[in-house]
Amino acid sequence: MHNQIGNLKIFSENTWGKVMTIWVNEQIDSSGMIHACIATRDESHAKDCHESFQQNLTDKQKAWGWQARLRKVNSWDEVPVNALKLS
Repeated sequence: MHNQIGNLKIFSENTWGKVMTIWVNEQIDSSGMIHACIATRDESHAKDCHESFQQNLTDKQKAWGWQARLRKVNSWDEVPVNALKLS
């Protein structure tokens, strides 16, 4: 099932057995705790989001070891459960 918000679709279906690339954007503090997470199958959306995550880190957060991370996974099961999932 897909729900639409503006021009973004929220992905909420199970895709068992399908191999796909899912891009996961995370803002992580120095202890490894994820403070923000967005996952999408669209590479250009992922790269735009990653750039935004990087730009939104304050100098203080960067000094404390926070980072914006973009990674690829092959299943929605590998995406953190609290992530906003976009398609």
